[in-house]
Amino acid sequence: MNAAELLHAAADRLELLAARTTPGDWRLTGLLASRPEVVALRPDGSTEHVAEARAASGAWIAALSPAVAAPLAAALRAAAEEPAGTAHLTDLARLLLARLP
Repeated sequence: MNAAELLHAAADRLELLAARTTPGDWRLTGLLASRPEVVALRPDGSTEHVAEARAASGAWIAALSPAVAAPLAAALRAAAEEPAGTAHLTDLARLLLARLP
């Protein structure tokens, strides 16, 4: 796979994963028992509990909520079209492809 194909594949896979995930802007809202409570805030004002996670992973889960997928995928695609200086994004795409289902 060349760099452009790698970047497009990572962007596509990231968007597919986001589409299968609880939608909304994920936020940490406090503790549920001894675990962070991750809640999806929906555009209509409703909320949904996303998951119970260990304290060490709660911030990571919230940081990579589906809200991040569209701009990150757009950056990967832009880098695919402008190959100069894309080495770091190519490395990111390779890592994403290894981790995304």
